[in-house]
Amino acid sequence: MNSLLLLAAAEPGNPIADIAHQFGVTWPLLISQIVLFVIVAVALKKFAYAPILKVLEERREKIAEGLANADQIKKELANAQAKSQEIISQASAQSTKMIEEARAAAAKITETETQKAVAAAQDIINKARQSSEAELARMKTELRREVGRLVVATTAKVAGKVLSPEDQARLAEEANRQLAA
Repeated sequence: MNSLLLLAAAEPGNPIADIAHQFGVTWPLLISQIVLFVIVAVALKKFAYAPILKVLEERREKIAEGLANADQIKKELANAQAKSQEIISQASAQSTKMIEEARAAAAKITETETQKAVAAAQDIINKARQSSEAELARMKTELRREVGRLVVATTAKVAGKVLSPEDQARLAEEANRQLAA
């Protein structure tokens, strides 16, 4: 097709040749510029455009990989949060159980200590009762002796004579029997 254009342009009186001549087109120069343009276009495509497309494709792949990694990280984060929530709930349940066990142990210890205190108080009361009973028995014995001595002394003064030890013992015994009754 280019050959036809060249032939048509070379003939005089041709309207294409006239227009080309008016614009100052010289065919050898135009053809050399077209050849140079094609060479530059092929060189740019091979050495500039292809590497740029390759870099863009690699970048597109990295972005896709990054998005996939981001999705995976989101899933792992959700799993980690779920696991941490589960661990927290387990720890909470364990702490609640430990608190209940501690309360039960404290109640048991309180109960035991209360029983010990009641037993100790009862023991103190029993000892005090025994002590007071012993003191009462001692005082009664002392009172009987004193009453017997007073009866003997009173009888000796009333009778006006000195009583023998047998008489003193007999009078003290009678006074004790009457006090006991």
